[in-house]
Amino acid sequence: MLDRVLGLLRIRVVRGVNLAVRDVRSSDPYLVLRMGNQQKLKTRVIKKNLNPEWDEELTFSVADPSVPVKLEVYDKDTFSLDDPMGNAEFDVQPFFEVLKMDLKGADDGTVIRKQVPNRQNCLAEESNIYLIKGKVVQDIVLRLRNVECGEIELKLQWVDVPGAKTSPGK
Repeated sequence: MLDRVLGLLRIRVVRGVNLAVRDVRSSDPYLVLRMGNQQKLKTRVIKKNLNPEWDEELTFSVADPSVPVKLEVYDKDTFSLDDPMGNAEFDVQPFFEVLKMDLKGADDGTVIRKQVPNRQNCLAEESNIYLIKGKVVQDIVLRLRNVECGEIELKLQWVDVPGAKTSPGK
């Protein structure tokens, strides 16, 4: 598998904002993130909170940057199936394209690329890809679909894998 891996995508699940109520007055939200059919990661459940602060890092190995990351939010239930609280997805390709650029000499905090919300993506606001301490980072706020309300804040960072055939950071 290492011969196909380009690197690691570290996703910091920062927080949820104004998530939907699925219990009496609140929800017990958690996130499930998927990349392709092989990789599935979950956050911890945060009890009785519509504005949860996960501040949790999840890491995917990336073999194909054209595969989007899909995200689903659920309300944890004890005696029944967990209730869906919306979903979203985001494209890794723009982030990956920035990684392949020659960024030598770029100043810390420089915005390299901006992604704007449109009908084809789940962005709630403009998303900047920028340089911090020599690392490419992207802040993303996703508007949840198939639900009455809710947003999820994420921060992406790339991790080079020694021995990867086409590490984009090189």
